[in-house]
Amino acid sequence: MRLTPQASSAGVRQLPGKHLLLLTDLPSLPAVDELPEVFDRAFPQWCKYFGVPQARHADWRVTGCVMKDASLFRKLRLLPERVPPFDNGYSYNFDLWVVDQSTDYYRRHLLLHEGVHSFMNTLLGSCGPPWYAEGIAELLGTHRWHDGELTLGYLPPSPDETLMGWGRIKFVRDAFAARRARHLADILKYDPVTQPGPEAYGWCWAMAAFLDGHPRYQARFRTLPRIVGKPDFNDRFRRLYAADWNNLTEEWQVFAADLEYGYDMKRTVIDFTPGRALAQGGGQVTVQADRGWQNSGVALKEGRTYQLRAKGRYQVADKPQIWWCEPNGVSIRYYRGHPLGILLAAVRPEVPAA
Repeated sequence: MRLTPQASSAGVRQLPGKHLLLLTDLPSLPAVDELPEVFDRAFPQWCKYFGVPQARHADWRVTGCVMKDASLFRKLRLLPERVPPFDNGYSYNFDLWVVDQSTDYYRRHLLLHEGVHSFMNTLLGSCGPPWYAEGIAELLGTHRWHDGELTLGYLPPSPDETLMGWGRIKFVRDAFAARRARHLADILKYDPVTQPGPEAYGWCWAMAAFLDGHPRYQARFRTLPRIVGKPDFNDRFRRLYAADWNNLTEEWQVFAADLEYGYDMKRTVIDFTPGRALAQGGGQVTVQADRGWQNSGVALKEGRTYQLRAKGRYQVADKPQIWWCEPNGVSIRYYRGHPLGILLAAVRPEVPAA
């Protein structure tokens, strides 16, 4: 694609960058005109993540269209007939197209998402199966752009940063609440033809974010770019995690149930060490208030009755002043139906349900 005099006279502007030549019919605004710079700052991070030598591909460049009026780009042949209909974005090797969005954040996100597809297809030769292709593009499209600095693979601490234009966490939480939560095996079988819509993207992102952010699973997940072109990608993926697949699927269910803005993966890692029988006179367990589910180290016996007593004081907030909390929680504010900061307990079976 290139900017023709006809396109220029129709109001299409050309914004050149090192790794992106941007064509757009949007008016000149800082959030639009800076898009080539955002893309340029993403390129070295993609190279590092995928293990691609940046110096060897210093001249890598794609042409991208950010379109307010897609029909105009069709008319000008900047959006070829061979490109199938799409809702938000589409990538084909060194060309990509993005429909303008209502927020600056999501416009950048879609441009980066399609950029990941272009990067993988042209430099790795494939994006892998649909779940990985979309999951990794979502992971490396989710970002923070502040004062000219770009951070990729970023989990926003609140919806305020994305102005609700992103929505992946909401898709997962709403599906979970409606009992449509997906197991890892379901996501591996993702087919965009039979499962259209943004909810599937939310689950693909969640799976990639979980595996890439979890200290126990990250290293293996980051070897997957080496096999994106293999027809048995999913089989290789299963073998990669076969030794701890049961623990992995259990932690995934906990992640999907508790997913929230600002979710801290390192603080929610589960210790699967088997418990020991409780002493005759009982026992004491120290709970770290700044962590998620924790292993008590105690094995309970079926059919017996146990009594739990909890005590302690911990801080759950500092605005407008310090909020001190005890095990029964702070009843002036509720979170997911429970008083904020309440101590929760669960009995985990020795062989969890699949």
